[in-house]
Amino acid sequence: MSGHSKWATTKHKKAVIDAKRGKLFAKLIKNIEVAARMGGVDIEGNPTLYDAIQKAKKQSVPNKNIDSAVKRGGGLEAGGADYETIMYEGYGPNGVAVLIECLTDNRNRAASDVRVAMTRNGGSMADPGSVSYLFNRKGVIIVPKGELTEDDVLGAVLDAGAEEVNDLGENFEVISEATDLVAVRTALQEAGIDYDSAEANFVPTMQVELDEEGARKIFKLIDALEDSDDVQNVFANFDVSDDVMEKVDA
Repeated sequence: MSGHSKWATTKHKKAVIDAKRGKLFAKLIKNIEVAARMGGVDIEGNPTLYDAIQKAKKQSVPNKNIDSAVKRGGGLEAGGADYETIMYEGYGPNGVAVLIECLTDNRNRAASDVRVAMTRNGGSMADPGSVSYLFNRKGVIIVPKGELTEDDVLGAVLDAGAEEVNDLGENFEVISEATDLVAVRTALQEAGIDYDSAEANFVPTMQVELDEEGARKIFKLIDALEDSDDVQNVFANFDVSDDVMEKVDA
């Protein structure tokens, strides 16, 4: 039976990944729809829409789904929902600060989902402003390494306003002011450097170092939050060393 059991486990894991992928697709599509509604359907004149589409393409979202989302957002096709952005603040296990960005057409459902995920996974909600001061809004671009060195990336983006390039293992992370995001992304394109995503994110100003148990708890909380269709992004100020990460993965 061991063979069968292994197959069942693999099948279950694949189902989880596919379910997550379905959720990811839905969130990427929602991003495109909102970007088109806020800034119009002209990609040249709407960098937020351009970046939302690029990110969706990188995740293999079908072109027809992308086109439909643009049309719905621009009012050219029926069925677009009226989404609003809501930020929730809270603390996870070990005092980790958590910012939860929701994109929802139902404020009550979003609030309920977030509250339940937090309280069931060792977190607690916090008043507006009590956590957000620990984060800055920054432009964040993820560049797959391939044959690139840190100097290659730095050379391409420094004059465009990039503040730092961080080595994340398989990728480089380019940080800039949110207002310089388009200039930095354009500089990468002009240098012929491919990137996976370019978006304005919340970057923590200080981080909480976690051990294996702490890391498991915070990952469980983030998974529970991201399981909600209304939760678009989760930002948290924790740091996990490579050694701890290996243990968690094992």
